Amino acid sequence: MRRARVARALLVLVFCVLGGAFFRTQVLQNAEFVLASESNRLREVPLPGARGIIYDRNGAIIAENLPGYSVSILSPTTDSLRSALRSLSRIIEIDSAQQALAIRRYRAAPTRPAVIFNDASFQVVSVLEERRAEFPGLIIQSAPKRYYPDAEAVAALVGYTGEVSEKQLEQQRYASYKAGQQVGKGGLELQYEEQLRAREGSRFVEVDAKNRVVRDNGVRAEIQPDAPPPLRTNIDLDLQRYSHEYFGDSLRGAVVALDPQTGGVLAIYSAPSYDINRFIGGVSTSYYKELQAHKYTPMFNRAIFGRYPPASTWKLATAALGMELGLVTMDTHMETPCTGGYYYGRVFKCWDKRGHGDITLAQAIAKSCDVYFYQLGLKIGLTRLLAGGVRLGFGDSTGIDMPGEKRSFWPKNTGYFDRTYGAKGWHRSVVLSLSIGQADNAQTPVNMARFYTALATDGFAATPQIVSRTPERKKVLNLNPEQIKSIQLALADVVSRGTAAGAQIQGLTIAGKTGTAQVSGQEDYAWFVGYAPADKPKIVLAIIIEEGLHGSTAARVATKLMERYLKAKLTMNTVPTD
Repeated sequence: MRRARVARALLVLVFCVLGGAFFRTQVLQNAEFVLASESNRLREVPLPGARGIIYDRNGAIIAENLPGYSVSILSPTTDSLRSALRSLSRIIEIDSAQQALAIRRYRAAPTRPAVIFNDASFQVVSVLEERRAEFPGLIIQSAPKRYYPDAEAVAALVGYTGEVSEKQLEQQRYASYKAGQQVGKGGLELQYEEQLRAREGSRFVEVDAKNRVVRDNGVRAEIQPDAPPPLRTNIDLDLQRYSHEYFGDSLRGAVVALDPQTGGVLAIYSAPSYDINRFIGGVSTSYYKELQAHKYTPMFNRAIFGRYPPASTWKLATAALGMELGLVTMDTHMETPCTGGYYYGRVFKCWDKRGHGDITLAQAIAKSCDVYFYQLGLKIGLTRLLAGGVRLGFGDSTGIDMPGEKRSFWPKNTGYFDRTYGAKGWHRSVVLSLSIGQADNAQTPVNMARFYTALATDGFAATPQIVSRTPERKKVLNLNPEQIKSIQLALADVVSRGTAAGAQIQGLTIAGKTGTAQVSGQEDYAWFVGYAPADKPKIVLAIIIEEGLHGSTAARVATKLMERYLKAKLTMNTVPTD
């Protein structure tokens, strides 16, 4: 009897334990096991969203999205994926680099379909659809792709999109990204990635034990991607296009056009350019190598990366500093008239070998007389000239909302020359070259445009802004309104009867300054920086033409662009020079 009772007690205990286990499994942990079961048979397929549309100031489209197709594949193992890729390569072209990339994507995110093509052609999709039964893990779906209606005209401005790189995935900025997703690469696409990025959606497919898709419709409700709001810019797309058309295949250089009051960027162009639409979905190796090997580096944004001697366009800084120090007014003559050169240890030539004679500062600006500015530079002195250039912002970046802007170069003090050339390797005569925008002075076109917004208005320089925000203006000219007005009149004389008189707009007064920069081993570079209308400026324009020979060349291009923007009528005259 005793043994029977013990046996019954043990049986009851066993049944209680089993019952408890069944209760825990079937009731308490039911949701957990259902979820695990669902996870085993369902696979999440990402639904890429459309990036934010980019508009110009008038609502014209700079960047949009078109329907496209992506091709990816679900695979249980790396070996299985390799086998599938080899089989696919027999019916469509998938080179070894694409196969290796798909495998890297799989290893980075094994639960996600490995992307084979981000932007598959309709022909590829048609072939795969016909033989889809042979590849049960294959997923073909619509996916928006980026498109730039004016690709070559906006390349330097907007950049392009491409797949997030392995290096980027290691950065905090891309912590929430997954392999295969698209991100901005340069320009506005990179600068405003967070605003332009669409939040990815999801759909689900049912798979068997071998990760083969057995059902891909109606498995579970889809999560639709979120579309970001559009990005609205200050760009005038018509002016941007015209800059590209005018530079064509014959000119190389850069254009920067600003609203002088707000700093709004009306156009920013770099030539030669390239077709950013060819980068969508992955640029071909041949095209990328072609761009890399190009003699004139199309992918180099000359507007914000290019640093050039500013030449005579910088003379206005020398003039402004001389006026701030009380050394000159617009009516001041120098001790030595210009006879085509100036002796200071050696002869420093003027661009006009005939000389300009005994002239005032206003005339020296209009005629761009080097000899006058040599003497003004000596009056200011090297130390004060360097300090003044730093205060005017010639050693800084502008703060334009584009990634990677190069800082313009200007020596902060005489210590730079000691470090660079040795304490006895240079002479204070360097102030003569610096005073006319040569020697150790390298400015970006965007920084010269920024400086001229101060000359065009009230002495406040505006920070260039591509996307509208509260304008930022900083006082850089310590001059009274009468002094600023006198500079503006002198700049107007440059175009009406000075070195830029080769191009004028009938019925409209333009103000500005030409420059002819000497670059070692190359033909001279042509500069023009100016604004219009001279009395109520609506546009500041900086143009550099590499090997353009004379500043007057750049001035004629500038008036064409101003005519386009201001819708004025152009008349052409013929006067050479600096």
